[in-house]
Amino acid sequence: MACFIAPAAEAVVMTVVQKHIEKNEKSKVYTSETNVCSCSSNGITWSRRLKWLNTMLWGGAALLMLEHIWHGEITGAFPFLTAIANGETMAMLKEIAVTGGVMAITITAIWGAVCFAVEKLLSAQNAAVSKLLE
Repeated sequence: MACFIAPAAEAVVMTVVQKHIEKNEKSKVYTSETNVCSCSSNGITWSRRLKWLNTMLWGGAALLMLEHIWHGEITGAFPFLTAIANGETMAMLKEIAVTGGVMAITITAIWGAVCFAVEKLLSAQNAAVSKLLE
């Protein structure tokens, strides 16, 4: 019915957060003796990581919306959602909360696992490079 609304709502919020963090990262300059350093220990900034999350959320919401259009659950005329037109508003809200909420949480958890794995891989790579340089 409208489960894509929960990931889309999270995507809106996280896009605003990403833009704010991106602005702060650009305004701050972290300098060392030789060069300008990144805002993170491995060179992947938080704004870039949040961009990964936003890509996953917006992409998932767009695909779900297309699927709902395909099945006729979203129309081009007001009220746009057939569940509202058919008087199934409570069922739609439950689907947004339960199904959409679980999808949004799952996407965020997968993003967290990806960030954790990337952090571990990059720290292992940095350790190997520093060991070679010794």
